[in-house]
Amino acid sequence: AEGMRRVAGGERGPLWLRAIEQTGGKGRSGRPWSSVPGNLYASLVTALSAPLAAVPQLSLVAGVAAVDAIAAVAGPIAGLRLKWPNDVLIGGAKLAGILPESTTIGGQLVTVLGIGINLAHHPEGLGRAATHVAAHAMPVAPHDMLSGLDTALAQWLDVWQAGAGFADIRAAWLARAGNFGEAISVHDTSGLRTGTFAGLDDDGALL
Repeated sequence: AEGMRRVAGGERGPLWLRAIEQTGGKGRSGRPWSSVPGNLYASLVTALSAPLAAVPQLSLVAGVAAVDAIAAVAGPIAGLRLKWPNDVLIGGAKLAGILPESTTIGGQLVTVLGIGINLAHHPEGLGRAATHVAAHAMPVAPHDMLSGLDTALAQWLDVWQAGAGFADIRAAWLARAGNFGEAISVHDTSGLRTGTFAGLDDDGALL
């Protein structure tokens, strides 16, 4: 919300906004998200030259960057992986979430890419398993994680090339994801859908 407020005021970034605590944190589909101090709550405001159709790929770009940043800052964590479209897991437990929101102003596409990483603790009562970095590795301060995330995200955005390099992003995402053939469930506009993970198509949609 703060990122979009600044965009409306003329901000085009790149600019990171980090909250120590959020009272109005939200996840996918507007679901509330617990945001007490100790974890990373950050959003990158940035103007893009990408076509609007490529914007959903940002969740996958950010996921790859988040996994790399967590491994670089906290050290290797067994079971660290991605789940389509916007979750980072340890095993089957949610560690981080990604929420890109975009707007077009004066013909220019601007995105606020929100990333939350559970570092010191995780919310309860989600209806699904969740976890945090300190339960699996050395404790990490939010500002240290943001520094690592900034480095990794800059590298992978460069690879992405506003959508032109998505084939490399897709390959990197699949290398950090679950095994083909595993059971998977996702929420979409029609509700909960279950199936078998068969990868991603050329645009990043789930198969």
